[in-house]
Amino acid sequence: MSALQIDNLNQFYGGSHILWDLTLEVNPGDCACIMGRNGVGKTTLLKVIMGLIPAQSGEIHFQQADLLGQKASDRARLGIGYVPQGREIFSQLTVQENLEIGLATGRSRQSHIPESIFELFPVLKEMLHRRGGDLSGGQQQQLAIARALVLEPSLLILDEPTEGIQPNIVKQIGDVITRLNQEQNMTVLLVEQKLSFARRVARSFSILEKGSVVAADQIENLSDELVKQYLSV
Repeated sequence: MSALQIDNLNQFYGGSHILWDLTLEVNPGDCACIMGRNGVGKTTLLKVIMGLIPAQSGEIHFQQADLLGQKASDRARLGIGYVPQGREIFSQLTVQENLEIGLATGRSRQSHIPESIFELFPVLKEMLHRRGGDLSGGQQQQLAIARALVLEPSLLILDEPTEGIQPNIVKQIGDVITRLNQEQNMTVLLVEQKLSFARRVARSFSILEKGSVVAADQIENLSDELVKQYLSV
């Protein structure tokens, strides 16, 4: 059984056809990376999965549940954590308040932030009472991931988690993704432009071109030919 199964998905922005009969399967326990040049539909795909923009047609199933009939908040309660591009933390709220907002939408209805969050991101414990907007870009990204994790998701979706982040934090984020995936068996789906990061954390890849999947395989089979044809600028 797939963790996430997408079949013949179509989506339009105005008169532009963005996703074309897109089919994608993510297996339980996988760390799957969606790749492709700018403008091929990667972020759009994630937003459709999360219910932030509507699909024109097709099917999306998460652990056999039909997602297309669900609100975005319901999808979170089903066990999908989402870290959007640009982080979208609440800059005027404290780190603690940002995390507590995540708790409120979770499926376990916990009243306290799990200690495991601070084991993954020790810096957040030190900065609980600082406003989100006062954190560095890398710290904000860690907060955005932590906010998704307080939901206790079985599927974590990340949109370009390394974008604009300093190298030492990129390494820490990679370590966290690998730990979640390999030690906790959490299924991960990420969009990532950095080849070195994708090769390090992902187990499989799917390449998008003009809104469709044109190549998919295990990450060790991401060849120089595929990179040149579909990923090089």
